Amino acid sequence: MLVKQTWLGIGAGILAGALWGLVFLAPELASGFDAMQLSAGRYLVYGLVAALLLAPSWRRVAPRLGRREWRTLFWLALCGNIVYYLFLASAVRAGGVAMASLVIGLLPLAVTLAGRRDRGAVPLRRLLPSLLLGLAGLLCISWESLRAPGQGSLAGLACALGALASWTVYAVANSRTLARLDAVSAHEWSLLTGVMTGAQALLLALPAFLFAERTHAAADWLAFGGLVAAVAVFCSVIGNGLWNYASRALPLSLMGQMIVFETIFAALYGFLWEGRWPTSAESAALVLLVGGVVSCAAVHRTAVKPAAAPRAATPVET
Repeated sequence: MLVKQTWLGIGAGILAGALWGLVFLAPELASGFDAMQLSAGRYLVYGLVAALLLAPSWRRVAPRLGRREWRTLFWLALCGNIVYYLFLASAVRAGGVAMASLVIGLLPLAVTLAGRRDRGAVPLRRLLPSLLLGLAGLLCISWESLRAPGQGSLAGLACALGALASWTVYAVANSRTLARLDAVSAHEWSLLTGVMTGAQALLLALPAFLFAERTHAAADWLAFGGLVAAVAVFCSVIGNGLWNYASRALPLSLMGQMIVFETIFAALYGFLWEGRWPTSAESAALVLLVGGVVSCAAVHRTAVKPAAAPRAATPVET
């Protein structure tokens, strides 16, 4: 049963990464709108859709949440969505895409290390091969962009580190909350996070839309609305729901590796969008990243098997 649960969690993590990778195409599809407008629009629609989906079960779910849960939802929405995006956008603007992507690409390593003492974790020495493979893959995927001329700054580096820290805090806190919270399902928790994020996005929407410098035609706004709605539904509602399912099914030391699939699918979508094959360095990066996840999953599989046997024997003993 535990082995099946682990593989279902891995599948959910892969699907979440596949959907999250689509976010990187949004700026290309809506080039006339800035990043803050895309973020505000996405999170407003996310909050609205989450509220509609949660409405039928609201009377059952709401009494199960105390002050601690509401405070947790507030900070998770703030760290995992609003603050993370603002740091990321500022890092790209101040330090360039190459530097920002290299720092943010350390998320799998950061989350895995943060969860090395959590439930189901394996000794760090057994995780070293997968961590080294993932780090080598990230170095390869950043190699060509780092060789290209660009501008960097200490401010950009500080913002990138802030984004790394904020999403690491979100991933760790969200996983630990789901591990102790039995009153609501992973999907309901995702919807609650969406409602909270939508409420916070109202503050982001004010400067994004009211003080925007550019004006747009009605057709542009219609296309923008369709895009942010699609991103909100597929990437936020469905993607976050799958991520929460995986967070409940997998230990943090393995969950951290699942973030790699966002990078992998984002790269694949980028190649399709640009109409080209990956370079040798990019191909090596993809192979190394997948190898790191497979290695980490294999380590956790061997750790789960011994624990499953005593559970199966319990009904016989009683």
